[in-house]
Amino acid sequence: MSCRLPMVSAVRTVGLLRRGEESLLLPSQRRRWLSASAIREDVLSITNLEDRTRPAFARTASSKLSTLTWSAPPRNVLIVKKRHVPIVRSALVSLARHLKANYPSTNLILEPSTAHSLHHEFHFPVYTLPPSEKLGPRGERLYHDKTDLLITLGGDGTILHAASLFSACRMVPPVLSFAMGTLGFLGEWKWEEHAEAVGEAFAGGARVLRRERLKVGVYDCDGKRVTGEWEFESIGDAHAMNEVNIHRGKSPHLAVVEVFVSGRFLTEAVADGMIIATPTGSTAYSLSSGGSIIHPSVSSLLLTPICPRSLSFRPLVLPADCVLTLKLSAKNRAGNVEVSVDGRRWGGIGRGEEVRVWAEKIDGEKGGIPCLKGRLGGREDDGWVGGLNGLLKFNYPFGEEE
Repeated sequence: MSCRLPMVSAVRTVGLLRRGEESLLLPSQRRRWLSASAIREDVLSITNLEDRTRPAFARTASSKLSTLTWSAPPRNVLIVKKRHVPIVRSALVSLARHLKANYPSTNLILEPSTAHSLHHEFHFPVYTLPPSEKLGPRGERLYHDKTDLLITLGGDGTILHAASLFSACRMVPPVLSFAMGTLGFLGEWKWEEHAEAVGEAFAGGARVLRRERLKVGVYDCDGKRVTGEWEFESIGDAHAMNEVNIHRGKSPHLAVVEVFVSGRFLTEAVADGMIIATPTGSTAYSLSSGGSIIHPSVSSLLLTPICPRSLSFRPLVLPADCVLTLKLSAKNRAGNVEVSVDGRRWGGIGRGEEVRVWAEKIDGEKGGIPCLKGRLGGREDDGWVGGLNGLLKFNYPFGEEE
């Protein structure tokens, strides 16, 4: 349907949108509306959308994968893209048009900066956070409540960023990822397969891998939760897809960290820092620090030191049901160390304070990050094994050409 309206109706159209709290255009964009004869659709508030449709996951008897089912077709689709890459920008425009053409009832949700830079490409509205909702507990809550399906266009960093939008949410929507980044180890689908992939996601029956996350809590010397600079305090523990790490940051001194496993003292580490990783994160920062590689379907925690002052401190693979505690020792020379979750700084802890990390429990629809698997020869581990060989060059001989 054409969006061209007579100029005389422009003021009336804008007024209606304002009364419905739907218009999110910046003031300069509103001025262009009043002066242009061609009126395009607006950027609308995500608050206008109905609440999300919750999926269900049925475990398959022959593997650790699940099958995705919907009680009703997904309506609200959040698309997160890699920034500043023209080919990814074009892919998002094509994907959005494909979704509206083939699934007309779909509502497209974009991050605010993406929505305001691309809305003019479409003859249908797109949705985003209202201006008052900055990213944080309240803004992310709207993503939690409204998103049925999450699609990422980019690399592993884009997937991590998208997952961070749901870091305080127990029910992450199914994630359909297209590998369009630098490495793409986590990307399950090629862009050329987007029509097939979207069809599987909407129809149901797609294979899903529930990637485990970590739960993170920060506690003081008396065992009480720390409040203040920690963004997630008001809404519960944060979740990490890859890893949690504490590190000395700008301090010239090594960190002195006491390590406990389910309340029992393990060791006192003197190192640049410590990493606690998921199986998914075992091929990220932990691997660069000498950690083991763990298949994503193996439920476990990985403890990896960062440059320890010891030749005998080896990475440990621990059961997923244990609680790992990293406590900053009174011997630590600096006043505090920094804590990062999936590469983002979340705050710092002082002497006597501790970070407690444990695996998130996957129970029914709750827990984990449900990632839609690609069709790779029918074997659930083909993508992971292929990624080790093709992307990470596992056991690649010196001097051998591809």
